[in-house]
Parts: sequence; C-alpha cells; structure tokens
Amino acid sequence: MNNFLPFALPDIGEEEIAEVVDSLRSGWLTTGPKTQRFEREFAAFIGGGVQALAVNSATAGLHLVLEAFGIGPGDEVITTPYTFTATAGVIRHLGADPVFVDIDPRTFNLDPEKIERAITSRTKAIIPVHFAGLSCEMEPIIEIARRHGLKIVEDAAHALPTAYQGQLIGTLDTDATVFSFYATKTITTGEGGMIVTRDEAIAERCRVMRLHGISRDAFDRYTSTKPSWHYEVIAPGFKYNLTDIASSIGLQQLKKAWNFQQRRQEMAERYNAELRDLPIILPPQSQDGDIHAWHLYAIRLDDSARISRDEFIQQMSGRGIGCSVHFIPLHLHPYWQKAYDLHPNDFPMAWLAYERAVSLPSYTKMSDADQTRVIEAVKDVLAGDEAESEEMELAASSH
Repeated sequence: MNNFLPFALPDIGEEEIAEVVDSLRSGWLTTGPKTQRFEREFAAFIGGGVQALAVNSATAGLHLVLEAFGIGPGDEVITTPYTFTATAGVIRHLGADPVFVDIDPRTFNLDPEKIERAITSRTKAIIPVHFAGLSCEMEPIIEIARRHGLKIVEDAAHALPTAYQGQLIGTLDTDATVFSFYATKTITTGEGGMIVTRDEAIAERCRVMRLHGISRDAFDRYTSTKPSWHYEVIAPGFKYNLTDIASSIGLQQLKKAWNFQQRRQEMAERYNAELRDLPIILPPQSQDGDIHAWHLYAIRLDDSARISRDEFIQQMSGRGIGCSVHFIPLHLHPYWQKAYDLHPNDFPMAWLAYERAVSLPSYTKMSDADQTRVIEAVKDVLAGDEAESEEMELAASSH
C-alpha cells in the first residue's frame, strides 16, 4: 500500500543534516568534540547539577550504571516485567537476577505497593521504568529504596522530557537515570543513549568502562599538542561510546525537545477528545504540574469491545495504519520463562494489560491529516465491531 502510515518515523530536519555534514568535514567521526558538547548541553537541559555521559544505547547505559553499583553474581535487582527485554537483560549480563514486580493496571508502571514484599537479603537495586512517557510514582519507590539501602537507576527510555512533582526526570533523588535516543524515541541520534547522575563515583566508573576501561579518552589523547600517547587499562571495560556523527544529530534534536513534547501533547489531547466515546480505555494523564512526554499513545480495548487486540491491529493494517504493542511482558517470553520458571498468571496485571493494549501512531512528523486518518480508522474498526454485535443480538432475539 503506497500510502501506508507507519507506526513511527524520526523527525529529522535540515539542521541535523547540516550538523552531520559539519562533523564529516571536520575529520572527527567517532567520539570527539561534538559528543562532549552534546553531553554538556544535555546536562544543562536536565539541570539539577547532573553530569551527562553519552553512550551508544540506553541498554549500554543501564549496563554501565549497574556495573558501577557493583551488581554481580548472587545479587537481585527489582524491576517490572512490562518493559523491553534490555531492562532485565543487563542484569543477567552481570550475573545477577531480575526480580519482577507487577504493574499498576492504570499506568502500566511498576506498582510501589508490591515492591517491598519482593525485597530479600540479596536485593541491591531497583529499576523503575517510566512507561510511555508517564513517570512512575517515584516518591514511595525512593522511600522504600532508601529505607532498605538500595540503589535506583531509572529507565527513562520513554521519558524525555517528563516531570514528576515538578521535577524533570533525571533530577530526582535517585542514583542515576538513563535515556534512549533510538530512532523512534522523543529525540533521536539513530542509536544512542545518555546516563545522568550527580554521583561523581558512578560518573567516573561509567566514563572509564564505556571505552575499554581505558584511563583517558581517545579524544584527549589525539587532540593534545604535546606527546600524549600513553594510557592505562584499569578495568576490563566495554565499547559503549557514542560517535560524533550520532551526537551531531542529538545536538539539533535536543534544541527541538520541548517543541516535540508540545506537539505530542497536542496529538494526545486530540486523540483523547476524538476517541473518548469508543469502547476503549484512554491512556492515563499526568498529574497537575507534571509533564508527560507522550512517547507512546497506548489505548486498551475494554471489555465491551467485541474484537480482540490482534484483530484490531489487523484491521487497522488493512486500512493502511500501522500499530504496535508495548510490551509483550518479559514473563511471557521463552527465555525468561525457562530461566525463572515463570507463568502468565504470575504477574496478572501485566498479562491483562498486554492482552488488551495497542499503541497508535503518534509522532511529531505526523500531520493533522495523518492523525485524522488514524482516528477515522479506529472509529471505523470499532463501529464495525459494534454493528456486528447488534446484528448478532438481533439474530438471537428473533429465534
């Protein structure tokens, strides 16, 4: 179908293209001055005195932070099953075990009331995931963590810019926060991520470990006007640095972050107004004074909808509209099931949410006409469902 509307597209303009061309002409293709500038500007954007460390993915960022926490074999890290596998995968990379806690069925975020009962003597950290751009209820999570001496790293892959109780995510009283710049995120570098923290020890460990455990950045060695070839490997690090080409895109995307958020907010409000009378549950709103990044617009078919989620997606596709599902909970995947003997009803709220949830297209490159297409298609699919239901009821009453 030539006019198929995809679920998501990045919003790249001439500014990003020009910045990338400037990097190509500069001779710096890997980590260099653009990445350092991106880190400074991102830290200033977040505020709160944080340091920012650019990495080649949010997955890398989470891995580095947990390693800096000292997480290792025998340790446990509490997180949600309602997330992408990377959140839990990095825990396993370090030989530790994820301990899943069910979600709040309203927000799809980690349920603070279920955290404490999951804590054991092996628990070392909590990873809350801010689903769709709406903050987790962080105050009780922070209180529980501090009372039990646990570290917190926020998975903020969906949450730029998101605010909780008037504070931007990244400035709360947690140990570190990790953002994603994947192609579909609220700002993008194609692939990439950013760690932010106020903790100097965590920042320094992540800085060393993101590039092979080398004591000095290659950029510093190669730009010095004096002989500076010597370096020391002080730990078995990783290859997690972000390139200047990617950072070039990020520099221009960051300038647009608030405009992007405003546009996503406008689109969410229009969806809410146009879809509110249909047999669906609309996404939760942020509290007064807070900010929802609206990375995703995830609806749920309610019990009165006589069509399955999968049928809904199929019919939307037939009308030229791409939809997606966020997420297939981790305890439904073969690896996690086998590794931890998990079953669907172990986390009933996550399972129930998954069976009825569908994410509609919602990205800044969409036009008003594109959104109208989506709205009309949703109404058409669900109206067809209701019409079929009425026909069945009439047929039953005639016998």
